[in-house]
Amino acid sequence: MVTRTVVQRVVGAVVVGVLAVLAVIDARGAGEGAGARTTLTLVAPAAVGGGWDLVARESQQALRSDGVVGSVSVVNIPGAGGTIGLSQLAELEGDSQTLMVTGTVMLGGIAQSGSTTTLADTTPVARLAEDFEVIAVPADSPYETLEDFIAAWEADPAGLPIGGGSAGGIDHLVAAQLAGSLGIAPEDLVYTPHAGGGELTQSLTSTASGTVNVGISGYNDFRDLIEGGRLRALAVVAPERLPGIEVPTMIELGYPEVDLVNWRGLVAPAGITDEERAELIAVVEEMVETESWAEAVELNRWVPSPLYGDDFAAFVETEQERIGVLVEELGLA
Repeated sequence: MVTRTVVQRVVGAVVVGVLAVLAVIDARGAGEGAGARTTLTLVAPAAVGGGWDLVARESQQALRSDGVVGSVSVVNIPGAGGTIGLSQLAELEGDSQTLMVTGTVMLGGIAQSGSTTTLADTTPVARLAEDFEVIAVPADSPYETLEDFIAAWEADPAGLPIGGGSAGGIDHLVAAQLAGSLGIAPEDLVYTPHAGGGELTQSLTSTASGTVNVGISGYNDFRDLIEGGRLRALAVVAPERLPGIEVPTMIELGYPEVDLVNWRGLVAPAGITDEERAELIAVVEEMVETESWAEAVELNRWVPSPLYGDDFAAFVETEQERIGVLVEELGLA
């Protein structure tokens, strides 16, 4: 027998999907059919305040301020490691005026959920930059160092929830990598997912809603609170220290196997023409050369890693295979 709750959830998911597609179409408005240079919609497949949202809005600013595109809108479609946004992008086949932000988190979400829609169902356009993860605690936490946290975690892993973004995403994978390096069984890892960086920081810093005492996220999700003294960074997951940030890397601390990098990229719906794809690539190439984008890269401490078209598509395919194997090995599938 199908319960009322199940019916409500199914209907709710359908309604969200329909509304998401309508939001993208509405964002284009009268510019539909005029081409990406006239009107472009950027889909952030996450809630406001997270890393994908930041990339979308920095891209919007660069495209607008330097006149690369006439009108640029951002639409947020959060949920399930970006796979809800991905499924909605698949409904826009042939639409050359929409780009969606993607990255490592989505690959993990696809592998963890077994989603039937993957990035193979999109048109890869460009990889933009790499972003780095950080492990942080509230400023009043008893954990002064990563080793303080690890000692408490090893003593009672089930009693110390780790907060991060969507289940199966890069935050979850970093937590699982660290747990694996310590011999903590996958079933003993208690991971608390959040819809976006904003929700996670609230959970970490608000005594009223706080549910986790340790968080893992992109550095930029925590940046203001770290610099403002409300969060303490214990370690960054990066090949070397981030410029101007005196926080040790996982390599320095003796955990080189904790090494996932969160790249950011852009994909378009499937079914666009070669000419339309070339135009979108040209738009992105012009965007990354703007002064506004250069300022965003410096401010957010991203590492540029541009890759376009077929080269980016080959990279995505390889990355999906790698992340899929990792999700299986860590018991997250």
